[in-house]
Amino acid sequence: MSDKHRLPITSPADLITAVPYLLGFHPTDSLVLIGLTGPTVAVASRTDLPNPADAVDWADEVMPQQLRMLHHADVTATIVIGYGPATQVTPAVDTVTPRLHTAGFDVFDALRVTDRRYFSYLCQNPTCCPIDGMPFDPDRSDLALHAIVAGHTTLPDRQALVASIAPIDGPARAAVTRATYQARARRRALAAQGGHGALIRAGEAIVRETFTRYANDQVLTDDELAWLTVLLPITAIRDAAWRATDSQPWHVALWSDITRRAQPDLAAPPASLLAFAAWRSGAGALASVAVERALQANPTYSLAQLIDRMLREGLPPSVLDGWPDQSMRTTL
Repeated sequence: MSDKHRLPITSPADLITAVPYLLGFHPTDSLVLIGLTGPTVAVASRTDLPNPADAVDWADEVMPQQLRMLHHADVTATIVIGYGPATQVTPAVDTVTPRLHTAGFDVFDALRVTDRRYFSYLCQNPTCCPIDGMPFDPDRSDLALHAIVAGHTTLPDRQALVASIAPIDGPARAAVTRATYQARARRRALAAQGGHGALIRAGEAIVRETFTRYANDQVLTDDELAWLTVLLPITAIRDAAWRATDSQPWHVALWSDITRRAQPDLAAPPASLLAFAAWRSGAGALASVAVERALQANPTYSLAQLIDRMLREGLPPSVLDGWPDQSMRTTL
C-alpha cells in the first residue's frame, strides 16, 4: 500500500474499522486473519466461521493454506478477529490461536466483534477491555473518513462484491447475446478466409481499441465487446491483453465491465484478467471473486487456475512480473 493510501491504525477500533477497506467488503460471520510485518499490515484474509462443533476439522482444512500465506508474506505477528456471536467466534479463535503459536507466529491480539462492540480474548485489563466489550462506531471514525478521502471503497458484504461482477440480465443481456451470435459467425468467416494469422491480427486490433477506449472513460459497444470476447479465448490474443493489463484503476474497471457484459460461457478470459488486475492493485477480495467467476465459466481455464493457486498460497503479485513470457504461452 502506498503512503498515499496508507491507513493510520492506532487502536483496536481503528483496526476493526479498517478491515472492510482491507477486504473490500464488511465481513459477517467471518474469521479475519491479519498478518503484520513490523507495524505494517502485510496480508488480510477472511474465511467463513465454522459450525462450532466442526471447528477442529475446519481448522485442519483452512489453516495450512493460511500459514503458507503468512510465511510467504514474511509476517512477524498476527491479529485474529472473529465477527459474530461468541458461541460461533470463540471455538474458531480458540482453535486457530494455538496453531499460529505452534507455527512460530506471535498473536498480537485476538478479538471478537459483535453488535458494534469488540472483545479481546487476550487482554485482561478492564480499563481498555471491559468484560461487556468496548463500543465503537465505525461510521464516526476518523479512519473511515481518511479511507474515503484516500480512495478506498467498501461494499456491504461479500455477496455485494460477487454481484458487482455478476452477468448482466434483461434487455442488455439479450443485446449482447445477439451481438455474440453475429461475432461468432464473423470469426468463422475470418478464419476460413485468412486463417489463424488473420484472427490474431483482428484480436490484437480489438485489444488496442479496448484499452484506448477505456483509457478515455469510454466503453465498448455491444458489437465490439462481442468481437473481443469471441477472440479472447485464443491464447495469443489473451496474452496481448494480459501484457497490457496492470494495476491501474481503469484496468480493473475495464475488465469488470467486460466480465459483466460477456456471454457467461465466454467469461473465463476477461474474468481472469480482472483477477490479475485486481490482484496487482491490492484488491485481493475482488481478485478472488473474479477467479471464482472465471472458474464457473470454465473450470479448466489455466490462467484462472494459476491465479487461484497464487491467491491461495498468499504469494505477492510480483511473482507474475514479466508474465506472460514465451515459456508460459506454451502451458497456458
